[in-house]
Amino acid sequence: MYRRFLTNNDYLGIISQEALDQMTRGNQNRFIQAEESAEMSITEYLSENFEIEKELAKGKYIAEYESQITYPVGAHIYVDGQIYEVIRSISGFKTPSDILFWEEHTDLNLIVEKTPCYSQFKTYYPGDIVIYNGDLFKCLHENGYKFNDIRIPLTTGWIEADFEEWQPTDYDVWDVVRFDGVFYALLSLAAFDNNINPFESDNWGAIADYTSNYNEYELSNHEYVVYSGKVFYPEIDVNADIVEIGKHISLHDPRNYNLKKHMVRLAIYELTKLIAPNNISVVRIRDYEDSMKWLSDAAKLKLNPQIPRKLDKEEKPVLDWQLATFQTDYDPNKNPWLT
Repeated sequence: MYRRFLTNNDYLGIISQEALDQMTRGNQNRFIQAEESAEMSITEYLSENFEIEKELAKGKYIAEYESQITYPVGAHIYVDGQIYEVIRSISGFKTPSDILFWEEHTDLNLIVEKTPCYSQFKTYYPGDIVIYNGDLFKCLHENGYKFNDIRIPLTTGWIEADFEEWQPTDYDVWDVVRFDGVFYALLSLAAFDNNINPFESDNWGAIADYTSNYNEYELSNHEYVVYSGKVFYPEIDVNADIVEIGKHISLHDPRNYNLKKHMVRLAIYELTKLIAPNNISVVRIRDYEDSMKWLSDAAKLKLNPQIPRKLDKEEKPVLDWQLATFQTDYDPNKNPWLT
């Protein structure tokens, strides 16, 4: 699936929302068509001498905020359509588990430099090996973004509670039992009758199933939840942080301004062609030609596009052969060293 570098709001610096709606007619796929074409042109011109792929990645891999993901300081996310930089770590919610998803891995023959780092946006299968916080980990069970079940190595957050099948015997407050397949916790000993089963007694309370939609779990040994047929309670704060502007995030766009400016121009030209290829306005044509001229000049190193240069093995900028050659014509009879 194509990941967009631009956002819909980027277009509003050039055209109005009404004009944009007329161009796309509510079809988001038109943005993708136009931006793919614009990106191909940009990459074609700049890939030889500039780190254009890395610059595009700065925008293409900005993710929409999700409460299940933990974001480190310096990451960029979309919140309500705006791009923000994370200025204080944001914790995601933590789901209980009765199995171990990762184990520490030691393999002297493994080339650590070639081992991928763990990412919450990837999906993992048994046998996959990753680096996390400098240590190697081996995946034991499927988990990850596509499974909607993100399991960070060494991070659990919940402790499994002991329980037993209910019997007409004495219990202490907060003891957990199972009766007719339902889990109960003893809430009070006031007028407690151990001959009355939990379903019929006011002293027992049914334990609710865990849900990620609830974000107010208390850090308590008695904050019981049921998950996968077992009972758990939190050992750390398992709730997702409530994201606040100024506390967790700050407005900041990491994308290259030149790339954004010219990609918008090229994309609008492509959008116009999709609707009326024989009736493109003079303004759109002029913007398109100006952007293509900018790309051509940047490719020939006539201007600085503010994009890092590609480096060779000696950490020097890659030589631009188009400028270095003495060849003036591809006709061998017209080359200066043959005449």
